[in-house]
Amino acid sequence: MTAATTPLRHAEHVMGTVFSFTVRDPGPATAAALRRATARLHHLDALFSTYRPDSPVSRLARGELALADCDPEIAEALRQCARIAGETDGYFTDHPAGRLDPSGWVKGLAIEEAADALRAGGSSQYCVSGGGDVQTAGGPWRIGIADPLNPGALATVITGHDLAVATSGTAERGAHIHDPRTGRPATALASLTLVGRRIADTDACATAAFAMGPDQALTWAAARPDLEALAILPDGRRLSTPGLARWTAA
Repeated sequence: MTAATTPLRHAEHVMGTVFSFTVRDPGPATAAALRRATARLHHLDALFSTYRPDSPVSRLARGELALADCDPEIAEALRQCARIAGETDGYFTDHPAGRLDPSGWVKGLAIEEAADALRAGGSSQYCVSGGGDVQTAGGPWRIGIADPLNPGALATVITGHDLAVATSGTAERGAHIHDPRTGRPATALASLTLVGRRIADTDACATAAFAMGPDQALTWAAARPDLEALAILPDGRRLSTPGLARWTAA
């Protein structure tokens, strides 16, 4: 990027949230790449939305469609959900609260694919966020982590290159994450942030780690060479994996 380059910014309302794009090195193909990225977001929303009664996922959940009759992307998403469930000892599920809902995987996938579209368009310096989760390329980028106990304040700032950052918590939607093993809401954490490299897995794992609770989540994340974690408890205590410090801004 030269000093004269003006970053391209765009916000897209889809999937019940806002996806934000910042491209520091826009080129001749960036506008077309952004159109492809946003079209893909709307396509995924049409396939997977649990709020649209006519979506294939909603119809599959009601038994009106067989999986074999759905778009192959749905079967693939369910396979990925099963993989994450296996990697998280069953703390991730595509049936939260007993209802088919693979959005815990799909939202991160949507961010990741949108980022990949920008890369395919020739960009190497960009940030894509959706629902508070972020995929960056190039850098350095500074990513603020909201303090779940102090609205409008930041708990910390993550700084680095080529990062995926995902946070699960209760601040925005209350106790909406359930422990798949008990069926009860997970309430031992106020928020759980994971820092990784690819947002689809990082986002899904953040949901699972939140359901684990602080001790198990930190132990699990510390054993993963591709992840670091920050846990904020309801009483304000903060716990983190040893390697998180390298991403934390001074």
